Formats: sequence, structure tokens, C-alpha cells
Amino acid sequence: GALPFAIGSETLGSIVSPSTRCGNSALRPTFGRVSRYGAMALSWSMDKLGPICRSLQDTAIVLDAIEGPDGLDLDCIDRPFERPGNTDIAGWKIGYSAKAFEESRNHRHVLDELKGLGAELIEVDLPDYPVWPMMVILFAESACAFAELTRSDRDDELVEQGPQAWPNSFRAARLIPAVEYIRAQRLRTLLMRDTSKALAAVDAFVAPAGDFHSLGITNLTGHPSLVAPCGFGDNRMPRAITFIGHPYDEARLIAIGDAWQRVTDYHQKRPSLEAYIQKEGR
Repeated sequence: GALPFAIGSETLGSIVSPSTRCGNSALRPTFGRVSRYGAMALSWSMDKLGPICRSLQDTAIVLDAIEGPDGLDLDCIDRPFERPGNTDIAGWKIGYSAKAFEESRNHRHVLDELKGLGAELIEVDLPDYPVWPMMVILFAESACAFAELTRSDRDDELVEQGPQAWPNSFRAARLIPAVEYIRAQRLRTLLMRDTSKALAAVDAFVAPAGDFHSLGITNLTGHPSLVAPCGFGDNRMPRAITFIGHPYDEARLIAIGDAWQRVTDYHQKRPSLEAYIQKEGR
């Protein structure tokens, strides 16, 4: 990498997804942990800022510098964060979905590696809620965030104008009934409650990166998530794993991820520049 870290924003995967594809280690903090002042809003109740780094230990260093209220983002609150050191996670409880790892067998080695660290693996099922219908929250809030762009017709200047492109999403979402938005928010409250109940018995939850169910749930509930490379696919593209923690408990979450990274070397793999240099004739 060319940089020690970058700051990403996530509403529904924009830290986790690029980090998965690029082999980065990243942290999507709890909603309200980091001020979003100055960042472009998409969904006020879902937007989060977090560090994209080379290692999970680095995410702790960056989070330590950027977390906490600044008086400018009123959703950001003051909760203690202490950077974790080298932690022994023997006896710690880590939840996982047997179904998710059955469907993604190439990630099962991570469970074995966590067992090797002495962690106790416990089968846990996240709530089976219909995640996509609740995305009416994201669409309605994004339409409001970009209302001036839409009402001024300057959205016509945007290059992408397909059915699924943002300009048409903003236009269509202006027609979402208030009743549907409120119903989605009520369902979201139940999802927050039941997700906290499901994870109450474990220190963290591990899942294959790219699992939309856990990604969608935790972006709606605001739970923090780590993503880190865990190998390569047949096409030599990175595979990644996610660790999900309790709200405002990033220290314990990072301690687990860092303990795992200290006995593996997936995050230290770097693509060779020689083939690129030869291809470009440089």
C-alpha cells in the first residue's frame, strides 16, 4: 500500500466491501463513535466513518485519534476507548453461523485458527429479519440529503442515469410514504433488540465477508465490524473475514482480530509489482 491508513464512510458496505476486495484491514466503528462532520451525508441514521489500514492493530491507533465527540456531529457521543495491547483470547467466546460457514467453506479455516488460540466457538444465529425492506430508511434519508440537488434539476447533470443509479433512486424515494418509513424504523428497533440478545453470550461474532445478511443487519443496528483478509480465491482475488462486536466495545473486538492476525500472515501478503511493471513497459 501507498498509505498507512485512509478514512472511509459506510452506510451499507462502503468500508467493508472495498477492503474485502483490496485485501485491507478495516474497522467500521459503532454508529456514533466517530464524528461525521464534513463528510457527505447519505443516511443520517446509518452513516459511519472508520479507518482502512494494513493491519487491525493499525485500526486501533487511528480510532484512538479520531473517536469521540467534536460538538459538531450531535449523534457522536463520548464513550471510553482504550487501545488494546497483545491480548490472550483463550477462553473468549466467539459466535458463528454454521449455515454461513457451510455455504462458504473456504472461510472455515478461520474457525480452526480461532480454536487454535483457545477461543470457544459458539453457534449463534442472527435474527432472521427481512433486511432489504428496511432499506427504505436509507433511500428516504438519501432523498432528503440530496433534495436540493433533485429539486434544482442539477441531478440531470450526473452521468449515470440508469434505473438503479443514484439520481433515479433520489427521485423515486421522494414518493416513499411516511408510514412506510416509520414502520421500517419500528422494525429496526426490534432488530436492534434481538441482535443484542443473540450476541449477548459471546464476545464477538465471526462471519465470511460478503454475507449480506450480517452486513445489512449490523449497518442497521450500528454494531461495529472488523474486516480482514483471510486468503485468496481461485482467481487470486482476496477473501476476507468479518468480526462483529458489541456497541462501543471496539477494544475487545480489535483485541480478538489482532490476536488472530498475529498468528496468521494473510494481511502481510503483497502483490508483486514486477508483472505490472513489465506489462506497462516501465
